[in-house]
Amino acid sequence: MSDETAGATPGFLVWRLSMKWRVAVDRALAPLGLTHAQYSVVATLRGLDRSGIRPSQRELADHTGLEALYVSKLARSLETAGMVERTRDAVDSRAVRLALTARGREVTGRAVGVVHGLIDAQLAPLGGTDSERTAAFVRDLTALLAVPAEGPAARPAG
Repeated sequence: MSDETAGATPGFLVWRLSMKWRVAVDRALAPLGLTHAQYSVVATLRGLDRSGIRPSQRELADHTGLEALYVSKLARSLETAGMVERTRDAVDSRAVRLALTARGREVTGRAVGVVHGLIDAQLAPLGGTDSERTAAFVRDLTALLAVPAEGPAARPAG
């Protein structure tokens, strides 16, 4: 353990790991013109499309854990870049449906390959993507994600 993480709390370590991951993905995807946040949108759209689902912005926000307003902003920027198509829902005129364009599918396919390579490299210290340690790590992360985000209310000082 490095000096900067010696004695660190689990919350700090989770935060540092998430920041390290975000920076690594941003750098790896920059040549494709994507950020980590944009990747989370297009990669999710790709997976949902393979299941025959064309989500609304709200549904995509719920699926990714991103704020709906942020998903809307990301979708607009991806639409401008020619990667996402935004259309009004035929039943609910307030809803906007999202789909990858042909360009979006091509770029996302390449991006998924880049990110999978990054995942392999990041998980090497645990024995790689197929190791028992990685499987246990995934189980632990899944258990932590299942805990509601609302913690105890902060107490006023004094």
